Amino acid sequence: MRYRKTALSATVGLGLAVSLGLGAVPATASDGATASRAHSSSTTTTTQGFTGENSKNNEAFFKAVVKAAMKKQAKNPGAQQVTVTYDASKAPTFQSQIANSASVWNSAVKNVQLKEGSGASFDYREGNDPRGSYASTDGHGSGYIFLDYAQNQQYDSNRVVAHETGHVLGLPDHYEGPCDELMSGGGAGPSCTNDQPNAAERAQVEQLWANGVASVMLDEVAFK
Repeated sequence: MRYRKTALSATVGLGLAVSLGLGAVPATASDGATASRAHSSSTTTTTQGFTGENSKNNEAFFKAVVKAAMKKQAKNPGAQQVTVTYDASKAPTFQSQIANSASVWNSAVKNVQLKEGSGASFDYREGNDPRGSYASTDGHGSGYIFLDYAQNQQYDSNRVVAHETGHVLGLPDHYEGPCDELMSGGGAGPSCTNDQPNAAERAQVEQLWANGVASVMLDEVAFK
């Protein structure tokens, strides 16, 4: 999703590989640098990304995660928890918010956990982008979460990062939701500082990752 800016170009999908193993190769730093340079001259107010990502891309990303998890679980059927690894080195400005996001989600759910480490499934990046903050995939098993400077000043930064990370765990955007719904993103307005998923969101993630891997069929993922 994007924490919404003005344009609606979300390339979300995070080609994340769940690390019950699956170390997907993270997108290269040069890709992020190119994206940042391409949009660095923009001065438009950020209100998308965090509030206007493409649900089809989010769905495509999560389906890739599910496939990878299923493949890995076939080799380790007894696993009850999936660990998804990430790399935060390309977003030094947001180290605190990224660590907070991992802590928030790791405390909220048990079936899947986030961990910073080698062989990362996805990485975080920072820069300027008129689209706002968003999750992106190259469609080949690697992806990243982009954190836009302006948007993270306009909205609560912990909420932005925790929201975008929610896509890694399979949650779609729901901009019409209230502030206590993390995936309502920027739809709840700049005054909303909630960075915690509500009970329904926690339950959805637990269901998606039940028994050590997503328990839903790929064509039943609830990205509507």
